[in-house]
Amino acid sequence: MRKSNSTYSILVLALAFLLWGTIGMQAQVLYQPQPAVNPNLGGNTPWTAVCASNNFNEYFVSFNWDPPMVESDNEFILELSDADGYFASPTELARVSDKNAVFDFEFQFELPSDIRGDNFKMRVRSTYPAKTSPASEAFSMYFIDHNLPLLISENGSGNIPSGGLIQICGGGSVTLKPHNIPNSSTYIYNWYRSGTLLSEKSESITVSEPGMYYVELDYGDCSGAANTLSNTIEISTGTSSGLAINGANDVEICPGETHLLEANISGQGYTYTWYKNGNIVNGPTVDASTYTVDAGTSGFEGSYEVEISGSGICVELSDPVTVTSSGSYEITLDNEENIVLLPSQTKTLSVSTTATSPTFQWFKNGAAITDATNNSLTISEIGEYYAEVTENGGACTPAPMASTTTTVVSPDSFEFVVDYVTSYSSCESTDATLSLTKINAVSDNGIKTDVTGDLQNSFTYQWKLDGTDVTGENSKTITVSSQNDNGNYTLIGSIDAFEASSNSLQLKLASNEALQITTNGTVLCEGGEAIVLESATDLSNESFQWKKDGTVVDSSTQNLTVNGTGVYQLVIVSNECPIVSNEITISAFDESLLVLDKPKDLIIIEGETKTLTASGADSYEWYDAGNNLISSSNSYDFAEEGEYLLVASFGTCTVSKVITVTYRDMFNIPNVITANGDGINDLWVLPNTYSRDPNVLVTIFNERGEQIFSQAGYENNWPQSTTTFNKQSMIFYYKITRGGNSLKQGTITVIK
Repeated sequence: MRKSNSTYSILVLALAFLLWGTIGMQAQVLYQPQPAVNPNLGGNTPWTAVCASNNFNEYFVSFNWDPPMVESDNEFILELSDADGYFASPTELARVSDKNAVFDFEFQFELPSDIRGDNFKMRVRSTYPAKTSPASEAFSMYFIDHNLPLLISENGSGNIPSGGLIQICGGGSVTLKPHNIPNSSTYIYNWYRSGTLLSEKSESITVSEPGMYYVELDYGDCSGAANTLSNTIEISTGTSSGLAINGANDVEICPGETHLLEANISGQGYTYTWYKNGNIVNGPTVDASTYTVDAGTSGFEGSYEVEISGSGICVELSDPVTVTSSGSYEITLDNEENIVLLPSQTKTLSVSTTATSPTFQWFKNGAAITDATNNSLTISEIGEYYAEVTENGGACTPAPMASTTTTVVSPDSFEFVVDYVTSYSSCESTDATLSLTKINAVSDNGIKTDVTGDLQNSFTYQWKLDGTDVTGENSKTITVSSQNDNGNYTLIGSIDAFEASSNSLQLKLASNEALQITTNGTVLCEGGEAIVLESATDLSNESFQWKKDGTVVDSSTQNLTVNGTGVYQLVIVSNECPIVSNEITISAFDESLLVLDKPKDLIIIEGETKTLTASGADSYEWYDAGNNLISSSNSYDFAEEGEYLLVASFGTCTVSKVITVTYRDMFNIPNVITANGDGINDLWVLPNTYSRDPNVLVTIFNERGEQIFSQAGYENNWPQSTTTFNKQSMIFYYKITRGGNSLKQGTITVIK
């Protein structure tokens, strides 16, 4: 039996309705992110590795997803795994909030500067609803923060050998290391020997095999783009010849004599280079296996070495031989070169010497002093003194050697120099230590001689403050820790008939007192309560200033009434130093100071809650539609539809926000029902948004436009049991209004 076209259409419509319901119950599908073409570069090939640097760091990833739609406040977040491909602590690469209706789009991202590795993966996460895509394939990702050629040398010393050649003798080894890269230990390296990649990955490598060695930074697939390939060091090996200088390692030569230094290998066409104290003195010369040291030449003493090179042997350096003068010795003056002698004093001068059998002779003003033949001399007169020492032992007889000269003077006066010996800043430090740092003896012609070490313990001292003695301060150091003792300090000292005076040092110590100001508000608004700044310190007997943005605005009022925005402070001047209070910032009232983390029109799912959090204000009050206070915290969890009021206080100012909460439709208004009495889809059921609300009117019309049903607070009860349908398939029209405003309208098909 054939079904009528009308019946067939009705079945197709019902099937479409059921299929729509099935699709509507599906969840969003997030697909694996994929590398994408950079639209700002030429070419059309997606990247295969991320090789970022300070010069280029712009990459794109394509992403697509399937509906149903996400929430309006959803965000899509592109995340990066760790170097092993795990997402325990992912790194956020990019975030978008304007793609909630776009099913295929691209993320743009920059690679963080600390990323290096070959197994990084990406994924995309949505926030509302909370879903995560599958991870991408693994990729090499490197931020190339060093892209200059490396330079390698032995032990990273920076000394690259001539021709890049290092020779190893006798089975030894050498360590190669870069010397031109900061934080070298934080990188991974590729070491090569004659083109073969070695297993070592550290910053240095110890080698003993011959070959051509070089290195680059291991940036994985990005290594070639980094341009870090180093210079080449050639390692060659050979046999030690046992090179040495014949004879003793320590040689003494008398003045005017010569000494022949001779290598123990000769006559084979080798090249020799002779060194003194590390500097070349002869060569390189073929067969120059000897070198003559001439004691008649000034400065001949030193450490001598010879280096040999040639076919079949290693370049080798001998052990050193030390050459000295047999008659040489040292003489040291044990006193200072300048001595001040007071009329009542005597001084003892002395010298020491390394001579083995010395004799001494003292001189005053260039003339020998009779019977002054010891290593010490007691003096009581001014003049210029020195000693001559003669070496009388050994194989050589050198000329006498004179010590340095000591000048002994008698002072015309003394002066003191005092200074701060602890860190001191005027009107900032709360204590300071002053001390004598130098005593100068001043001659009659004004020449100053530092005699601090000689006389500082011989003076008597007295500190003065503004010219008055400071009781009990009779040492060369004074510590001041009270603002009441501010002023100018000098140090006076006396010795014999002399009195010395120092320079003057000014002390301005800050007070230890803390100055605190308070306020009844920090936001200034028109018509609000006046903002007043107060101090707990009594200002009636103080010199003070109220400052706004560093400018004085009042110097007579105990409490300051604020008349404008800015940064306010109170300054009291005490003992010439200011005491500065804390800062209070007064800002202009602005409703934008109140920040909500979600729109004030909230849509929630019935049975669930959504939290709205406010910030920026001093206090908060939440009220329901009945003007009942429901919370005083900065957030509230909404679970019911309705209008709510948030009152936020900023000092004496307030901001009010009306919050509207509505339920989200979980399904659309049905347009097909089957009124056949089987208990399935017999009634026209509306979403909670429109049903059982006394303010919502539901009206149904027949196909001729006649009203057949009208109900406020619809109870999901149409068609009623008394309703009759005289056709197999009948179409009705509905209209849903609130307060006369149309909310929804459409058709209902009733299948019997």
